[in-house]
Amino acid sequence: MHSIAQYRTKFISYLESRTKTKEPKNLYEPITYILGLGGKRLRPVLTLMAAEIFDKNYSEALDAALAIEVFHNFSLVHDDIMDAAPLRRGKSTVHEKWDVNTAILSGDAMLITAYQLFENYEVNIFRDLARLFGTTALQVCEGQQYDVDFETREDVTVPEYLKMIEYKTAVLVGAALKMGGIVAGASEADQNHIYQFGRNLGIAFQLQDDYLDAFGDPKTFGKQVGGDIIANKKTFLYLTACELASEEQKRALEHLFSIYPKDVTDKVNTVKEIFEQSTAVEKTQEAIKEYTHGAFEVLDKLKISAEKRALLETFGKQLMHREA
Repeated sequence: MHSIAQYRTKFISYLESRTKTKEPKNLYEPITYILGLGGKRLRPVLTLMAAEIFDKNYSEALDAALAIEVFHNFSLVHDDIMDAAPLRRGKSTVHEKWDVNTAILSGDAMLITAYQLFENYEVNIFRDLARLFGTTALQVCEGQQYDVDFETREDVTVPEYLKMIEYKTAVLVGAALKMGGIVAGASEADQNHIYQFGRNLGIAFQLQDDYLDAFGDPKTFGKQVGGDIIANKKTFLYLTACELASEEQKRALEHLFSIYPKDVTDKVNTVKEIFEQSTAVEKTQEAIKEYTHGAFEVLDKLKISAEKRALLETFGKQLMHREA
């Protein structure tokens, strides 16, 4: 087994060897660009790690890992178009650097490329990888649509929100791990268990992101604190507060989430006070613990050594350990 940093280094080396700009340049250069912008490379690292968890050399999972990373970045290209986002990881987004039509077409080519990478495996593995990938890719699209719909809906429920973050974020984490299991020839039970580990951890991570967006330390969180409140995003905190707050607090929340003041300080502070007073903060922290615990419980069902189980536990703890 290798460390997370070692898997990341090995994957980046493989990524760089496989992403060369070819003709037509205006189709492939944006792909090389977005794949070269960096990021944690979390999902492909998980695929490589899972392959070795189930006793297969990580190198045999590199194409599956690359497919996951290409697909993830494809989704970012199209999400950035939908959000009219000017920056991605501190650099111009593809549609800003080129144009919307180029970004759409290059994104489409990335999706096709991701599928093609599975052709490098023998037929049974190819079939299982393609089936999982197809299901997951469609769920990610569904999750994105739910997210878009929620922007204009006033009746979003907590279960609906949990389904949205499961599809938009968590299923790809689960799929990355399961793909490593498929390549390694793990049992169907172990494949499903490691998928559930990733899915639960992905939900916990997103809920923690909601919490830290409002209550995190800007020095360690890495994003503007209060950004979701400023953008009127219906997060787990907001939806839970709406369920638990007094009628007066609920009316105040609904009003504050309908305006875009120039000075956002009072809005952010008032919303955070309601989150705390309504016990939405406590409920969010409880949900984070519940999904994290659920992820670690699944590990006990995996037929792997205690050492490998500890490696997955360490990864989960590192992922969830972000300063508040």
